[in-house]
Amino acid sequence: MDLFSTLIFFGFLLLFMYFIIIRPQNKRNKEINAMLSNLDVGAEIIAASGIIGKVKAIKGEYISIEVSENVIFKLQKSAIASILPKGTIDSIN
Repeated sequence: MDLFSTLIFFGFLLLFMYFIIIRPQNKRNKEINAMLSNLDVGAEIIAASGIIGKVKAIKGEYISIEVSENVIFKLQKSAIASILPKGTIDSIN
């Protein structure tokens, strides 16, 4: 009887960990992958470092963003935090 209650406890613990930790992380990863697959040239983005710019080129897992006139940074796609609505950069300046 003692072994059975221990197994039930560990079963509930694993279910708890799945619904609190694993499932939300998988959902967030799917959202990020969908965002990155919808990325196209001309989109305004913000990088994880806080850099805001317009996408100038996409080559595989890397993108080129223009942060100012003639200033282009190359970043990994995974460094993108979010895609901003069109016109956001113009409204900030």
